[in-house]
Amino acid sequence: MGNNTEQEEEFLLNHSQNSTKGGLKTIPFIIVNESCERLASFGLQPNMIIYITKFYNMDAARASVLINLWSAISNVLSILGAFISDSYIGRFRAVAIGSISSLIGMLVLWLTTIFPQLRPLPCGQYQHDCNGTTVAQLATILCSFGLISIGAGFVRPCSIAFGADQLENKENLDNERLIDSYFNWFYASVGVSIVLAVTVIVYIQDHFGWQVGFGVPALLMVLSISVFLIGSPHYIKAKPEGSLFTGLFQVAVAAFRKRHINVQLNYNDDCYYRAPESMLLEPSTEFRCLNRACIIEDPHMELKPDGKASDPWSLCSVEQVKIMKCFLTVLPMWSTCIMLLVSFSQPLSIYQLLTVDRHITHQFEIPAGSFGMITVLSLTIWIAFYDRALVPLLSRYTGLPTGISPFSRMGIGLFLGILATVLSAITETIRRNKAINAGFEDDPNAVLNMSSMWFVPQFALYGVAEALNVVGQIEFIYSLFPKTMSSFAAALYTFGLAVASLINSLLVSVVDSITSTGGNTSWLATNINRGHLDYYCWLMTFLCVINFLYFLAVCRFTDQHHHDGRSSLFPEAEEEHSSNKRFHGA
Repeated sequence: MGNNTEQEEEFLLNHSQNSTKGGLKTIPFIIVNESCERLASFGLQPNMIIYITKFYNMDAARASVLINLWSAISNVLSILGAFISDSYIGRFRAVAIGSISSLIGMLVLWLTTIFPQLRPLPCGQYQHDCNGTTVAQLATILCSFGLISIGAGFVRPCSIAFGADQLENKENLDNERLIDSYFNWFYASVGVSIVLAVTVIVYIQDHFGWQVGFGVPALLMVLSISVFLIGSPHYIKAKPEGSLFTGLFQVAVAAFRKRHINVQLNYNDDCYYRAPESMLLEPSTEFRCLNRACIIEDPHMELKPDGKASDPWSLCSVEQVKIMKCFLTVLPMWSTCIMLLVSFSQPLSIYQLLTVDRHITHQFEIPAGSFGMITVLSLTIWIAFYDRALVPLLSRYTGLPTGISPFSRMGIGLFLGILATVLSAITETIRRNKAINAGFEDDPNAVLNMSSMWFVPQFALYGVAEALNVVGQIEFIYSLFPKTMSSFAAALYTFGLAVASLINSLLVSVVDSITSTGGNTSWLATNINRGHLDYYCWLMTFLCVINFLYFLAVCRFTDQHHHDGRSSLFPEAEEEHSSNKRFHGA
């Protein structure tokens, strides 16, 4: 057995070395490029709210809104970047353009730390002495954010697929195993990069200042671009073949154009346009109005001599209509995770951590921006524990290969998210009372006699909640779609992050505006000892409870059509589900 494995690996390695393009020799260039991009961009985020409030004279609520909008734009552009890559410029150009854009954005951000003219003058002793930010200064910082977002939008969705292009070899019987191994190494490198970003980069910013702290990510992007371009002569550069999202729009447009067709009539199989060798003879009765898109009215006008559609915006295949129906089916369940993602992004949480004792030893103090590591670690540990220990045990009782159904995992994750928000509200109440009792109501920079370990349980619960809910949701989406659409679940998750960031921005703006009416102190005041962040946490708890009730209603509706998260819309999807389990977990 061991000899066979060694022979297979030797064959794969030799095959890659003998190939003029692609193969294993290209993978290090791609992984280093992605790792450096993640390390640089994620290293900027934890402390960014402190930089903006300190040097651009923004209050904490406005800074939180700005950062959430930045995150939302980055995630939305990931979907746009994937679309442009697949439809027009190809993945190589997308990754190259994205990397260069990120570098320019980080250089602009670094320049704001070098030249005082790019920042407003600092505030005086009293807050009303603050100077306003000029249009040029605001445009500079927004330009840097925009360029970094464009870079992330092109690099992140295209990098992993570009690496898979290098290993695609239909003649190799073990090609699927090689690609699966690549996915594992890719995600492992991303995980290590994020860990280093929220620890090492944040530590550099805290102890060596903003010039060095923002200069290091810029140098990492220089390394990222250099390594990626060095490997350029060896890459397989696949031509763009069109995007899945284009097909969804085509179905909607075609169905609208044929809105005059009466879908209540019984059409025979020959009236529907099907792809070659299709197993689907006719569309389902769900969302029947979309069936118009694949009905052939005039074969001479709508079909070419080779049997293909003359205008894909007027006639779509049965498969395209099915995909659109699957998309509409998962939308309600997908929407249930958004509030959980919103609750993860607590505004001003870094200000809480700055007011407590973060020392592990007398010499070492954990940076406030590094506490996100607790969420990452708890997520990773839980996934490993669940997959290796709980799944075999639970499978004996449930009969499901995943231990429990995706619905159950999502529900438990949402419930743990509620507990996490409750804990955050209680912890903030204790912290605020300690600050007031110690006489620090007007001194938000004072460090309390309170350990930062009070905040560990809520961060850990958020990690477990995300591991259960998000992974369960991706597994549910995978079970509905065939293997050829495996990137669709990741795209929906990315879009969910964008929507969550937008909702977070809106929620912070509304709460700050309402609670500061009449000269009152805002719940989200920069001086968190005078504000009421605990009230905001209780508000989040209430919204999460409402979301949990909504989830139960969606489960009841969805389970009537898709028992245990399985779908019959694509017969091959369920067969492939088990073989893809490891990739889903990644």
